[in-house]
Amino acid sequence: MKRSAINRIVREAKAAFASAGWHLPPEPRWDVTDFGRGDFDCCGLLLVNLAEEPEYCEKLMYAREGQLTPMHTHRLKKEDIIARHGRLALELWPGPPAEKLRGERFRVSVNGGPRELEAGGLLVLEAGERVTLTPGIYHAFRPEGGPCVIGEVSTANDDLNDNIFADPDIGRFPGVEEDEPAEVRLVSDRPATGPGGARHG
Repeated sequence: MKRSAINRIVREAKAAFASAGWHLPPEPRWDVTDFGRGDFDCCGLLLVNLAEEPEYCEKLMYAREGQLTPMHTHRLKKEDIIARHGRLALELWPGPPAEKLRGERFRVSVNGGPRELEAGGLLVLEAGERVTLTPGIYHAFRPEGGPCVIGEVSTANDDLNDNIFADPDIGRFPGVEEDEPAEVRLVSDRPATGPGGARHG
C-alpha cells in the first residue's frame, strides 16, 4: 500500500470514530492492511489496538461498505466481534470452508445466547449486537448499508502466529510504499517485540 493511501484511510477512520462518539486513547496503535491483495477498497481493514495485555485485547476497527475482511480463523484466540456503529454481515463456517459442509447446522453465541446457523450462511449484526467466535470457527465479514465501526474483545492476540486464512496467499501486514511522510506509526512499522520476536497487534 502507498503511505498516502494509509494516511487517507486513517483520516477517514478518525472522522468515522468521532462521528460515532468513539474517543481514541492518547497514543493509539494503528494497523492498516489490504491483506496482501493490493486492493484496499475491496479487501482491507483499519484496526486500532485499544488494550493489549497478556490475558486480553480490545480493538476498534473501521471498514467501508463492501470492504471484505477475508475468511480466517484463529489457533488460540477467542473473540467477540461487535457492530459498534452500522450493520455488519459475517459469513461463518464450523471448519475450513468446503461445499460438503455448506448448510450444516452449528451453534455460536449471539448477544450472549446460543443461536443455530447454517455453514456458509450470513449472520447480520445490527449496531450493538455481538457474536462470540471460538478457535476453529471460520469467519469473513463486511459492512452492509454503509461504513461500519466494529469492536473486538478477545483473549491474547498474536497477529503473526495466530491467524489462519482460508486462502494461503493472504498476508496479514501490507508492504508499504513510502510516497509521503507517515501521519501515524503502524503496528507493522515497529520493530518486532514479544515472545519469539512476534509482533502483537
